[in-house]
Amino acid sequence: MDQNYQNQQSPGGYAPQEPLPNATLILVLGILSILVCQPLGIAALIMGNNSLDAYRRSPERYTENSLGNVKAGRICGIIGICLLALVIILMIAGVSVASWFGMRDRGL
Repeated sequence: MDQNYQNQQSPGGYAPQEPLPNATLILVLGILSILVCQPLGIAALIMGNNSLDAYRRSPERYTENSLGNVKAGRICGIIGICLLALVIILMIAGVSVASWFGMRDRGL
């Protein structure tokens, strides 16, 4: 884009708002972390935190819609991380139970 276009202000003296960086990507990663691949929740959470920091520094610069996308993506990412932790716990429990039954059947 033209540099002059980015620095223009609207007639009221306010700069036009822009979406938060990667707001849609954060939302997509968060949703995918619930549905398909839980480790993507970690990326959604980290990227979401970075975007929220940018919003806190200058909230007048960014749109509310993109802030909503970032917040929703972070929440979905947190849910994905919780699901990942649950899967890991269930895998550890499954291996433990299987080995316990294996030792019991052998008489150990």
